[in-house]
Amino acid sequence: MKNTYLILLSIITIVVSLGIGPYRIAPIDIVKCLVEPKNSVNTTIVWDIRLPRVLFAFFVGAGLSVAGSAYQAMFKNPLVSPDILGVSSGAAFGAALAILVFNHFYFVQIFAFAFGLIAVYTAYFLAKSKYGLPILNLVISGIIIGSFFSALLGIIKYLADPNNQLPQIVFWLMGSFANVSFSAWGAFVVIALCVLLLYLLRWQLNIVAFGDDEAKSLGLNITLLRKLIILLSSLITAASVAIVGIVGWVGLVIPHISRLLVGSDNKKVIPTSIFVGGIFMVLMDDLARSLISGEIPIGILTSLIGAPFFAWLYKKQKHL
Repeated sequence: MKNTYLILLSIITIVVSLGIGPYRIAPIDIVKCLVEPKNSVNTTIVWDIRLPRVLFAFFVGAGLSVAGSAYQAMFKNPLVSPDILGVSSGAAFGAALAILVFNHFYFVQIFAFAFGLIAVYTAYFLAKSKYGLPILNLVISGIIIGSFFSALLGIIKYLADPNNQLPQIVFWLMGSFANVSFSAWGAFVVIALCVLLLYLLRWQLNIVAFGDDEAKSLGLNITLLRKLIILLSSLITAASVAIVGIVGWVGLVIPHISRLLVGSDNKKVIPTSIFVGGIFMVLMDDLARSLISGEIPIGILTSLIGAPFFAWLYKKQKHL
């Protein structure tokens, strides 16, 4: 029942968000543009500018939230987020390198996506042992790789032109949906497919909570499951960061909100995270393009709201 309400709320949020911006459009006019597109200013704004932006905001929010929920279940740690294995640090370095060398948005996306996956693969390679894929090894290797790519990013910033390239790097790192269009359909597909696969794995995440020995006794290949979760979550995060930039706190906070709504059963947490995360990100993007005449980077807003909320949640529950 709650998911039905969340689906309806998601649709309403998306439709209303299509009218928010410097050029306001009434909800009834938005529906007309969607149902019967005509050659008008409203139709152009809705279909060519705002629809891809709002949809991608929903997809990114849903993807990061599901990835965070899956990671928190796999690591059995509520403080884990999708970038724990260094994917965001790797993607940030890749994007900065592309801005420094090529200074073209197309290469920025490719390099960010590629280096995000390289970072995760390197962390996975370091963590792997003859005993399988221990959780502690993954955490430590993620910290190492994240710190390494952060240092490389610092070098890129130092070498960048302070009048042209450095501002581009800094703004990209803060995140924005301003340049999103339907040309980024590849990222849409990657995120959607990975979210679907994690949704199908949701019941196995409950078994993981019992511990490795119990999971193995129930016939679950725990090492293979961890590989799948790491791969799918990394693809979601890398695809999101490649198009939008760094967006923090979503993959950490939204899973907690979902558990507050439906409990700790991952069969319910995963689908709830899809809609709560999507709605949250769309609302953040609405604020980003409506609070001031310019545009506030989305990463600033998610941090400003996510960090205090997480502090309140911690204080309220006394434990996570």
